Amino acid sequence: MRKIYILVFLLCYLPFSSSAAETDSLKVWRDSVNASYHYQTGTIVLKEGLAKITVPKGYKFLDGRQSSQVLTELWGNPPSESMGMLFPVAAGPADADTWAIDVTYSEDGYIKDDDAKDIDYDELLEEMQADTEYENEAREAEGYQPVKLIGWAVPPFYDAAAHKLHWAKELQFGEEQTGVNTLNYNIRILGRKGYLQLNAIGDMSMVKGIQADVPGILASVEFNEGNRYADFDPGVDKVAAYGIGGLIAGKVLAKVGFFAVIAKFFKVILIGALKFWKLIALALVGLFSGIKRFFGKKRQEAASEEQDLEAVSMVQDSSYEDEVSVLEETYSPPVAEVESVEKSTSEVK
Repeated sequence: MRKIYILVFLLCYLPFSSSAAETDSLKVWRDSVNASYHYQTGTIVLKEGLAKITVPKGYKFLDGRQSSQVLTELWGNPPSESMGMLFPVAAGPADADTWAIDVTYSEDGYIKDDDAKDIDYDELLEEMQADTEYENEAREAEGYQPVKLIGWAVPPFYDAAAHKLHWAKELQFGEEQTGVNTLNYNIRILGRKGYLQLNAIGDMSMVKGIQADVPGILASVEFNEGNRYADFDPGVDKVAAYGIGGLIAGKVLAKVGFFAVIAKFFKVILIGALKFWKLIALALVGLFSGIKRFFGKKRQEAASEEQDLEAVSMVQDSSYEDEVSVLEETYSPPVAEVESVEKSTSEVK
């Protein structure tokens, strides 16, 4: 937490200092923080052999332990488990005018991609925008700033052969007249039991730079044998309750507590000239409550399917009953997660 105290001190002190002194003090602090971390290059094994990353040209890798410390202690996000972060070679965690890519893993099951070719991304965007706007009423009632989904900064693209997906959103924090726009770039690598998440946050001026690096980043990350998408075993492995559309809409629901921390931190950070808002926003990677409406239809279908499965199970053997149980479990998370969102709102406040 000492680094947070240093940051707050700088934010309070710098506005009263001379321009030269402000620049010098900020540079000293940034250089000191950046020099305290140890980076890697080459091929790195992730999560005890689950996957691997060959650090792409122009980047350096910060391991999971240090990345978690950056996210929580330096950037002020709630505790989270990171598998590592990619930084441009000339940048570090304390630099404002750059981006970073956080690498995590979600084991929600095998994601079927049958729906990918039929998704209307304009229609999906409209649903996500409407739901984000709907959630703002609750955020503002709790005293937090609204969040607006402006649109696609880069439209979704799914590589069906490689089972890799990427897209980017433009988000606005705060009121329209004074709000801050940020870039949320999402990369997903599908695997046998879940997916790898690579999330980059920067300001909108960085979209072309990140987009230019995406092909190299996509090629650098792979699941190891036994964990690949092609290794899926329908007789053993769980199937996720959503497809490509659900993954884009925001399967991992936004915990309102994250918005609370971000909104309150913005009130301090945005006073200064550091622009740390874009770094703190890493906690939002992949987090959207737009899933609520998107999965409304899914829950209705699930309820109907459960009734059919109950009838079938009376005449099937025990192994089939086990599969029914697994299918039923895959449909329960969206409702539970929505309740968790409401609970976390009151706890944070």
